[in-house]
Amino acid sequence: MKRYFSRKLLIYILTLILAVTVDWLIPRFMPGNPVQIMIARAGLKAESAKLVYSEYMKAFGLDVPIWQQYINFWIALFHGDFGVSLWLFPRPVLRIIMDAVPYDLLLLVPAILISWFAGNNFGAFAARSKWLDNTISPLGYVLTATPYMWLGILLAWALGIVVHIFPFSGAYSYGLMPSLSWKFIGSLLQHWVLPFMSLFLVMFGGWAIGMRNMIIYELEADYSHYLEALGAPKNLVRRYAFRNAVLPQITGLALQLGVIVAGQLVTEIVFSYPGLGYLILQAIQNHDFFLLQGCFLFIIIGVLIANFAIDVTYVLVDPRTRAGMTGEA
Repeated sequence: MKRYFSRKLLIYILTLILAVTVDWLIPRFMPGNPVQIMIARAGLKAESAKLVYSEYMKAFGLDVPIWQQYINFWIALFHGDFGVSLWLFPRPVLRIIMDAVPYDLLLLVPAILISWFAGNNFGAFAARSKWLDNTISPLGYVLTATPYMWLGILLAWALGIVVHIFPFSGAYSYGLMPSLSWKFIGSLLQHWVLPFMSLFLVMFGGWAIGMRNMIIYELEADYSHYLEALGAPKNLVRRYAFRNAVLPQITGLALQLGVIVAGQLVTEIVFSYPGLGYLILQAIQNHDFFLLQGCFLFIIIGVLIANFAIDVTYVLVDPRTRAGMTGEA
């Protein structure tokens, strides 16, 4: 088992290095010079602009060759320095991201966990009910094929504009300041509902359809028929089928995690939710190299950590995997 986790850890480290390198390259392929854009907004005269340009290029480390910028990036990264934002100068990128991460966690973690749990249980129940399978399951196919952004726009229009049930912009009322007061918490939850629903519904449909298909496959397997021939209760057969069917769903969660995070980012843009998705949009519009690569870096690290946790969970819940490792050792 130690050898398995060591091999996995090495794979994740190599993946992290490659992903961070691509993350560093992406902003530098963007057209335009971020310092020139920053100076142009300030409206400085030609002579002052030249002086400020050279100073800013040195300050941001953009006056050295590209290979040296790459080395300096890794050195700064190991010191926990993500640079200074060009858009919100002179605020550090790390502080800007840390202000946004709580909103991402508040939105993404409940959406993933609740949709996975509810979708799997609903799919298992639908597989045993012909009426439910014929009436509700088609809805699951529609939901899982629906783009996150389109569903978010539809929910914002229907529940936010037409019937005025939920607010559809921001994370809380613009007249409030973040605090632990009940008024702020209530406003936070009201603004959270629509982004959560757009993520939950799409993921719920996918997990429900996947579990429904897996349950049907497991109930038709030889061991299920053998248990039935022995006179085992139907509930016992279904329980064994569910345990076997949930294992591919755990693997599917790891494979879909990147898609889910991407869906969250566009959902935040639709609802102007102040998470990493909103920051990425602002970073692109303002040519903010450091903020853009910092946001992507947090996403990369988060997805890799979550995938590693899912790998560990799979080993813990599947005794066959543990037995294989023991025999391998």
